[in-house]
Amino acid sequence: MVFRKILRSILIFFHLDLTRNLKYDRLTKLIMKRALHEGANCIDIGCHKGEVLDLIMAYAPKGIHFAFEPIPYLYTALKARFSNTVNVYPYALSDDEGMTSFQLVKNAPAYSGIKRRRYDISDPQIEEIYVELNLLDNIIPKNLKIDFIKIDVEGGEYGVLKGAREIISNNKPLIIFECGLGASDYYNTNPLDLFSFLDEMGLGIYTLEAFIKNDSAFCPSEFERVFKTNKEYYFVASVLKN
Repeated sequence: MVFRKILRSILIFFHLDLTRNLKYDRLTKLIMKRALHEGANCIDIGCHKGEVLDLIMAYAPKGIHFAFEPIPYLYTALKARFSNTVNVYPYALSDDEGMTSFQLVKNAPAYSGIKRRRYDISDPQIEEIYVELNLLDNIIPKNLKIDFIKIDVEGGEYGVLKGAREIISNNKPLIIFECGLGASDYYNTNPLDLFSFLDEMGLGIYTLEAFIKNDSAFCPSEFERVFKTNKEYYFVASVLKN
């Protein structure tokens, strides 16, 4: 496990994008390094083992940070690691609250989520557990400026965004989020609805590479095409650039 982590870091450092995930990891790190300042307040949704949270702590050490991870053993580990520096919660986030079933993929926990979806492994071992569901708007203090949000929830991102309407509308944070076929469609996500929601909030959608290069944001039909072809599945939402 340690060797794999070191190898991944080396590949990212030398820009050796052997997979799309490695490319997304490298570009995410670059965007965060450029966009965050030491006092930025950040939210990591779908924190998993804390890889992005580690970057948040490195680039924004003086900010107030929040992390959400509903898988019990991952939540416990995060709570132990970051108890003095990060507000860690065991909630699954959406636009509703209460208890919900949650599909824990025991042999590939990064695929876990509220709904069953297509898994890129041959024999997913799924355990259905129950977790608490909540809205981000219920949790984050109303007077706290939020600068950055990362969302990786295996298809449920539109629900997360709708449950953060007030935060997004008031703060216009930079948002890095995953969205694509094989996951988001299992939540009946319509890409045009998601696009319209972010547009209403004053945010445009970019690929990670386009955002770094200061290229144009998607128009609705372009985002719909990319979603339906799965050409890209990691995006940046940001205040539109001039």
